[in-house]
Amino acid sequence: MCAPRIVQLAHDGADHAPRPPRRTLRGAAGLAALAVATTAHRAAAHSGSVIDLTHAPGPDTPVWPGNPPFAMVPVAPQALGGFAQNAIALWEHTGTHLDAPLGGSAESLSVTDLVAPLIVIDISAKAAFDVDATVTIDDIDAFERIYGRIPERAFVAMYSGWERRLAVPAAFVNLDDHGTPHTPGFAADATEYLVAQRDIVGAGVDTLSLDRGADLDYGAHTALLGAGRYGVEMLAALGTVAPTGATVVIGAPERGGGTGGPCRVLALT
Repeated sequence: MCAPRIVQLAHDGADHAPRPPRRTLRGAAGLAALAVATTAHRAAAHSGSVIDLTHAPGPDTPVWPGNPPFAMVPVAPQALGGFAQNAIALWEHTGTHLDAPLGGSAESLSVTDLVAPLIVIDISAKAAFDVDATVTIDDIDAFERIYGRIPERAFVAMYSGWERRLAVPAAFVNLDDHGTPHTPGFAADATEYLVAQRDIVGAGVDTLSLDRGADLDYGAHTALLGAGRYGVEMLAALGTVAPTGATVVIGAPERGGGTGGPCRVLALT
């Protein structure tokens, strides 16, 4: 999501918020070797299915209010004897996309943190009756009573069932008469808890914002991105993934200096 104003507010908030210590960055060569070894080990252990958690961006993809829609124009048609090629125009935070940590950029993320245990917290029952529902600390406690403690360096995703609204993009954004969106998200204190007490690598949602849409303080963004973690917004098919046991693989964008960007997200079950 992260329109420029939201990025600025999150930066301002992060300047005054406590930041849990970040892991020391490894050298590039050592980091790449470790990532290859880690990914190879997980791939060898994987014997189930692969679930695509990605909404491909298109002209009808819902966007945060004020952001322009995705556009694609053919510039080199194969019919003219060349290789088919399109020019695309989109804001970085369009479709299923990554939000980079504050003060960092997408390509600076540790690749080992882009392959992580996937935790799915289901709040779809209350979101069906409350469009402003949030993942709370009580929801986290209830989850852990059933499924056990959330492991360190996990990726925690909120499933609200919001993608059922995608057939009508306006219902997905869900603006009120004053132009304020109303969608589920993470509560700020729950996000702080996941960062400080569970040391998560990142968090994701099936809506356009880590925060509930009506929260103009963007506390979840600040708590997560300000602590050096990343977010992924507009995830797909989370309702088909078990609450625990899967591994998420996030194909993050690598543009130098990018604040994020569209990404391919897979769940290995």
